[in-house]
Parts: sequence; structure tokens; C-alpha cells
Amino acid sequence: MIYLDHNATTPLDPRVLDAMLPYFKESFGNASSRHHALGCDAAKAVETAREQVARLIGADTREIVFTSGATEADNLAIKGVPEKGRHLVTCVTEHRAVLDAAEHLESKGWKVTWLKVSTSGTLDLEKLAAALSEKTALVSLMHANNETGTLHPLREIGALCRAKGVLFHTDATQSFGKEPIDVNADRVDLLSLSAHKVHGPKGVGALYVRRKEPRVRLEALLHGGGHEKGLRSGTLNVPAIVGLGRAAELCRGESWERVRALRDRLQEALPGTLNGHPEKRLANTLNMSFPGVDGEKLMKALPDVAVSSSSACTSAQMQPSYVLGAMGADDAKIRGSIRFSLGRFTTEAEIDAAAAMIRANVPASPKR
Repeated sequence: MIYLDHNATTPLDPRVLDAMLPYFKESFGNASSRHHALGCDAAKAVETAREQVARLIGADTREIVFTSGATEADNLAIKGVPEKGRHLVTCVTEHRAVLDAAEHLESKGWKVTWLKVSTSGTLDLEKLAAALSEKTALVSLMHANNETGTLHPLREIGALCRAKGVLFHTDATQSFGKEPIDVNADRVDLLSLSAHKVHGPKGVGALYVRRKEPRVRLEALLHGGGHEKGLRSGTLNVPAIVGLGRAAELCRGESWERVRALRDRLQEALPGTLNGHPEKRLANTLNMSFPGVDGEKLMKALPDVAVSSSSACTSAQMQPSYVLGAMGADDAKIRGSIRFSLGRFTTEAEIDAAAAMIRANVPASPKR
């Protein structure tokens, strides 16, 4: 199997598994049970992981709150934010975890401003600036789109929000570990991330919560034992948290130029048209439409290649991509779209083999 669906999930790095295994067996303690050695060992491992995650985004270790994944982190950031003027600004191409949380606030009487995007998926920063007011409690804009890889400019968005005294949350699920992030220089106040997008385990993620200048105070969604400074009660998943920390550590200093070159090699080899920005996108992501082709049928014709016709979190509903629709694509272009997302272990031979199989099932057409 040639795996080109890394934006959905990634294979576990063997080095991450090695770090996790002791905490399933001999070091199985509860990180809250600090009155004995097993609990202390677990607590120490959690704090090491917290340092590893914080270091990758330039945060303080005390600003990292472990969650079950980015979806929970998104919900905590959006639903837990102080109500202030009950106004949220977000974008129509966000992940469903953000869109659904925003719609929930809207159903509770919040005003939500839904920013549109260009045909390449980029934002109009002037329209973002115009949407901000003294009533705006939060801006929630993703760093990288999960379907097209298009990047939003964190630093510029952060500067706009800081100048207006508005909190800024970003869903960095796809960009964490792949793109440079500095929460202080970028003026990010809340940031969601997940382990399984960077060769870590499923079921664990984190929310960065700024603790000063400004200090962000959230209302917890889960109540119980007061874990994670009261923001996320529940016994900590120590093995998974250790895995997240190790995955973050492995991302430090990692170059994505090799993967970018493989992505571009694949793009050049395919008879399709690009969806998304040609330059401002993740190094590993390629979304293309093939004229006259049904994406679902094409995937079935490629049993040895794992790709996606839309985001994994919505494809079960068998609905056209709302992301491509928001970028102005018509139904035929959306139906003929395929997302290829590469990873750390993708090889040149795999790219060439996948391209050959796709070309054999797609009629040649001029690039546009």
C-alpha cells in the first residue's frame, strides 16, 4: 500500500512507540498519584512531554493543556472563551470542529461573522480587520487547511487581533510540526494541536492557553478532579501524552524540503488542476481536480494507493467538499478532486508508482 493520506492520520513513528511502551507496562502509574514512585514517574513523564510540546511552538510549559485531540481543544477554546460581546469571527473553510462549535455559539445567541476566501483559499485581511470590534470575543482561524493545505498568515492575523484587544485562536492541527510557529511572535492566544498528524498516537492532543499579556481565562467543558489546572478533568492518558511529546521532539529541526520536492514531483506528473494556493500551502499537501473523473470511482480503481476525496472527518457523510465549494469550485470539479498528503516516510519510488497508476486511470488533459 502506498500511503498518501497523512492529513487524515499518520503511521506511528517507531521511535514514538518505543517511548510509549514503558508507560503501558512497568511505569503504568496514575500521574495524579504522586504519593508513590509509580505515580511520580508518570507525572514526571507528563511534564517532560509538556516541555517537548511547548518547545516546538515557543510556549511556556504551564501553557500546555493536554486533551483527547484537536477537536476537544477547538471546542474548549471556542466554547470556553469569556463571553465579552458575544461575537466570534471565523472562516467558512475551517474544520468542522470549529464550524460546529461556532454554530453552537450562534444557536446560543452569539453573533458569528463568517469570513469568505478567495479561489485559492486565502483570506482578505482587510475584511478580517473590518469585522473586528469592541464586542469581538474571539477570532478563530486555522493555520493550514486540512483539504488544500492553504496557509493563513498567523503573524498578520495575530497583529490585527492584538491591536484590537481580541483573543486569537488557531487550529494548527495540520501545521503543528510542519510549519514554523512561535506563539509569542505570532501573537497567538490559543492553539489547538493533535499528535496523530505528526506520527504520534491517536486520541491525544493539546491546547495552548496564553497565561500572560494577555492572560486567557477559559471555562472548562469537563468537570471532575480538576486535572490540567481545572481546564480538563480526567485521568491523564500517560502513554499517549508521552507519545505526543516524543512526536513533537522529533519534529524539531526537521526539514520538509524533501517532502515538498516529492509533492511537486507528483503534481508535475499528474494531468489535473491544482486546488489551493500554488505557494502558500503545506509542503506535504496536494489537492487536484481531474476533469471528467469521479473522485470516488478513481479511488476505488486505486486499491494500492491510499488517498482522500475530501477531509476524513466529513467523507463518511458522502457530501461534496464544502472547502472547495467555498473556493468557487463547481460540482464537477469538486467531484473530480483528490487530496494527496505525504509524510516523513514517503519515498520517491512510491510517488512515481502512484503517479503511474493514477495516469492509467485518468484521461490526459492539458494543465490549467
